[in-house]
Amino acid sequence: YQAFLFPSEILTAVVTGGGGYFGYKLGCALANAGASVVLYDIHKPIWKIPNGVADVRDYDAISAACEGADCVFHVASYGMSGREQLHREEIETVNVHGTRFIIDACKQRNIARLIYTSTVNVVFGGLPIEDGDEETVPYFPIEKHVDHYSRTKSIAEQMVLAANGTPLAGGGMLYTCVLRPPGIYGPEEQRHLPRLAKNIERGLLSFKFGDPSAKMNWVHAENLVQAQILAAEALTPEKNYIASGQVYFINDGEKFNLFEWLTPLVRAIYTSTPNTLISLTVYNSSFCVHVTFGMFALGDHLNQYPLLSCHYLHFLGTHLLMVAILGAQKI
Repeated sequence: YQAFLFPSEILTAVVTGGGGYFGYKLGCALANAGASVVLYDIHKPIWKIPNGVADVRDYDAISAACEGADCVFHVASYGMSGREQLHREEIETVNVHGTRFIIDACKQRNIARLIYTSTVNVVFGGLPIEDGDEETVPYFPIEKHVDHYSRTKSIAEQMVLAANGTPLAGGGMLYTCVLRPPGIYGPEEQRHLPRLAKNIERGLLSFKFGDPSAKMNWVHAENLVQAQILAAEALTPEKNYIASGQVYFINDGEKFNLFEWLTPLVRAIYTSTPNTLISLTVYNSSFCVHVTFGMFALGDHLNQYPLLSCHYLHFLGTHLLMVAILGAQKI
């Protein structure tokens, strides 16, 4: 990943989702550079660091946490993977209502900059994307998303973009931008790679799904931290608000095949690498299981959740996205 210099324009920042892996990384980078940082999350971070424990669905708490801030990094979300995927109401309230509260708090507290961490899922629904960029790849239709996480992240992203240029209570305007990362990896990451390792142990990756040649992008946590801070700088008058109302795909600029990338880990657990291709029947079965678990809340009753979900299988399709606008603007 690339080393970067910290812009002086950020003095006080609020990071929602600061108890999670990436929110914590971002908060540390800001604090280490001299900014005053509030890490805001419903859970305490596993690392020892000052934090505020509260829920993004609590407007009064959100508003209080944002008092005096210059910039808000809205990282908090819910329902990306595991049993969380089945809790539709919580996904809706955190991702949509929570984002609305963040926008309202920025307006009332006269915070001029809001950077929203979205996801490539807002444009990717399983259909191949080859070298797509921000200007040529449209939103995946809301009603066609197979998982509520992607659907609500798309809704929230569009809310943030619609809020760009709206007035603040004390005068001035709110400037917003959106970052769309793929899967995040890095030291101590606890969601993506550990889940893949667990599925390898279960034997779920001893065979291949779908197109065995599919490629994708990932992003190192430090590269995403850099993108966040540069986006905040690009929402200042010194940078002519160049990022205002913009969306940016953020990745490492490399493409790889997931099964090839995981081969060393698979070999460490098994004696052979995946070579059996599973047909679309697996996807159809996963869809039925996913819907059934969701409709009848079986995950909560059985304390289990589907090992394979539609979202996970969709993720294995080709989605190669270029960091086009970010490079063109030379932020």
